Amino acid sequence: MNTQTFQALADPHRFQMVELLRQAPLTVGELAARLDLKQPQASKHLRVLSDAGLVELRPQANRRICHLRPEPFEALDDWLTTFRQLWQGRFDRLDDYLQQLQPPAPDAPSDDQGETP
Repeated sequence: MNTQTFQALADPHRFQMVELLRQAPLTVGELAARLDLKQPQASKHLRVLSDAGLVELRPQANRRICHLRPEPFEALDDWLTTFRQLWQGRFDRLDDYLQQLQPPAPDAPSDDQGETP
């Protein structure tokens, strides 16, 4: 897992940029306007996102179109999957334990019914 991903997403403006780019590619100017930033500020944040591999900027005439790159997010999801598996196992064990603590239902047969010594 690349720690640069976390560092890039830790800034609120960069995180908001990623959220906006999830919906659709945007120009640098559009991102700046939506986040109420000056264009140089937006460009600085986009450079950090680009250096982390999260965003790709493609020139189109005199504009730069920003796109999210899926690979870093897939790597992040793979990393998080290990924690999901860990916690799912713990929740399953907790569920089993809680089931053991539950009293049997009144109409449920007990283990010793129907057996003759």
